[in-house]
Order: sequence, then C-alpha cells, then structure tokens
Amino acid sequence: MFTGIVEEVGTVKELRRLGREASIIVSCHEIWRDLALGDSVAVNGVCLTVTAAGEAWFAADVSEESLARTTLGRAHRGLEVNLERALTPSSRLGGHIVQGHVDGVGMVEAVRKVGVGRNYEISCPPEIRSYLVEKGSVAVDGISLTISSLSEGSFGVAAIPHTVSETNLRGLRPGDKVNLEVDIIAKYVKSYLERGVQSGGREDRMHTLYEKLSEGGFV
Repeated sequence: MFTGIVEEVGTVKELRRLGREASIIVSCHEIWRDLALGDSVAVNGVCLTVTAAGEAWFAADVSEESLARTTLGRAHRGLEVNLERALTPSSRLGGHIVQGHVDGVGMVEAVRKVGVGRNYEISCPPEIRSYLVEKGSVAVDGISLTISSLSEGSFGVAAIPHTVSETNLRGLRPGDKVNLEVDIIAKYVKSYLERGVQSGGREDRMHTLYEKLSEGGFV
C-alpha cells in the first residue's frame, strides 16, 4: 500500500524484455539505502517488487499485465519516474490509499499555469471517469492529486509548485500518457451498490440509496 506522496524522481536505466515480461533497472538517489529484496516500490504508480538493489539503483520484474496495461510498456532509458516505497505501520497517510494497481492509461490534454501552480487536463477511459468526483482523489503516475474539475471524458487536477518540482509533473506535456488509479473506496462503494441494486430483499432500499448518491454526483 502507498499514499501517493512521491519520495523522489528516479530514472530508467534499462528496460530489458524477457519474452512477454521484462526487467527494469531504475537509478535513484535516496530510496535504495533502505531497500531489501522483496520490497514493494511504486514506479510511476505501478507496484513492483525489488529483485536486486545496489548503490543508487534497484531492479524489478515487470509482468506481462503491467506492460500491457500501464505506461511501463513504453518506458525507455532516461525516462523520469516517480518513486515511492510501501507504507510502514508508523507512516503518515499524507495522500490517500494507493495500491499501485493501475486501472488504465490517460493522456494529458492541456497544461496551464495558474498563479504559481499548474492545472492539468487529463482524458481518461469511460470506466475510469465513472469513479471520479470533484474534490475526490486520483493517482496520476502514482501521485495523489485532488480532482478540481470534471467533464464528459476528462478531469482536471491542480498541482502546487512543490508537487510539480518534486515529481515528473514538471516534464509532462500535452500528448503524454499517464497511469491512472482511482480511489479503492470508490470501487468498493460502486460495486456494492450495483450488486445491492440487482439483488433481492433490500432492492428497493438500495435503489433509493443509489439514486441519492447518483444525484449527489458520487456514482
């Protein structure tokens, strides 16, 4: 489990294809000091398991699923990636609950400077859009961000200067692809309500609750 608070930006040193899977090597300045074999690290929001580590680098295997469903399938040498180690029991939950299980890939449509920060407009697949609400949370390349606006096929997020400078947001341009993970709580709520509406017994009561949540923009 992660929080979406990026610890540092690393750089892809190598992505080596191994049949349908791959091995990735990432250079980093800080987190390697506290990494052990088997540890989990979020790389641009994708949860990977450390298979080797040394001074200023670590390696991890990338599954066929991750290559196909995330931007890691297009990773290349020199690419900047957001890095976050898994939570410990004493960690502060500064962002929101992030699993590192990417739900889909979005595309940056626009980047605008607003005051001292930046606003990003990101298009997303319909199945992701249905989980988003204004002022809710979304992970973009593993960064916990607050949704500032919503449209039919996209959403907007506002980033403060610190977040921009300390993550790969600083280099994002229109047309760039990003990994998206929606709030796990939203997934459970939507699944529970849909199953509740379709089941017998409490159907009428659940349907009323679903309508109220829908009217409020929560589903």
